[in-house]
Amino acid sequence: MSKVAVLKTNPEIVLDDYNKLMNLAEFKKQFAKEKETILKLNLSWSLYYPACSTEPWQLEGVIKSMLNKGYSKEKIIATENKTVVTDVQKGLKGNKWDNILRRYNINFISLPETEWVNYKPKTEMLAMDKIFTNGHVIPKFFIGKQIIHLPTVKTHGHTIMTGAMKNAFGGLITERRHHCHKMIHEVLVDLLAIQKEIHPKMFAVMDGTVCGDGAGPRTMEPKIKNYIIASDDQVAIDAISAKMMGFDPMKIRFIKLAHDRGLGTGDVRQIEIVGEDISRTNFRFKTNKSPVIFWDQMFRKGSLSFIEPMLFHTGLFKLAVFGSAFYHDKLWYPTIGKVKIKKFMKSKWGKLWQDY
Repeated sequence: MSKVAVLKTNPEIVLDDYNKLMNLAEFKKQFAKEKETILKLNLSWSLYYPACSTEPWQLEGVIKSMLNKGYSKEKIIATENKTVVTDVQKGLKGNKWDNILRRYNINFISLPETEWVNYKPKTEMLAMDKIFTNGHVIPKFFIGKQIIHLPTVKTHGHTIMTGAMKNAFGGLITERRHHCHKMIHEVLVDLLAIQKEIHPKMFAVMDGTVCGDGAGPRTMEPKIKNYIIASDDQVAIDAISAKMMGFDPMKIRFIKLAHDRGLGTGDVRQIEIVGEDISRTNFRFKTNKSPVIFWDQMFRKGSLSFIEPMLFHTGLFKLAVFGSAFYHDKLWYPTIGKVKIKKFMKSKWGKLWQDY
């Protein structure tokens, strides 16, 4: 039976609680100290927005726990990719990851700057072969290394919710992964199958101290919930996160597909939950779509899909990229986002973020 650890926490004890969480999820039993471990960060926005990307206390909590357990800092590698609308270096500073990585002397590898190699999956793919007809490339240094995903609890306009499984989307596909949106659920299942081939062990540590409700993964309503979650089953941790948000995990396509293909456990009844009793937990989140995601779906698989070849596969795509960046960074963030961030910064978690 898959196991998911869940704890309630607060800003005063969150680092210690991350250590307790990883103990509950039996991390030390599963991850070999002699092997290199990748910390796959979650960069959904180069700018900081609550619940959007890996929180600084989440990153520090995992690193500190590993070092306390005797894992060598030389064998820990933090990494993240870029998209057409995010920048790795800006993300490192905007989310204050660089301060933590320097403090603990953890190496960081920027995925756009590392070597990518062709990879032919042994498992039959649901979508990847259809999208990448000339072959699929992955970061070479991923192969043979253990990996820990560091997502947050939030909704997503493309996939209802996002978590551990979708965090691989930002690691195993180049910056042009937006072409996968048409078959996003199948792609996430394919990526989990690939991970099981290239990583000897996988783990996920999810931050739900402040969660994202609404038009995720960026333009959300931050809601403080004070939870942290961990598991070695990527499907199970997403299922529990979805359940806590108020969704039926087995009605979320990528979770059910992964469960049915034996890649993990998506049925909550088959998951052992240790730590907190969340049987009655329901955040009552609702997934909305930002204008960017709405039009992306309309052009890729909606009534305007006949435009897709011209808009997304020619030089016109630069206009789509500009539109997304302009809407998020120049319109929404300085106005609506600024108000929400200001409110968050008055909370205890906001004050902790400022301390970093």
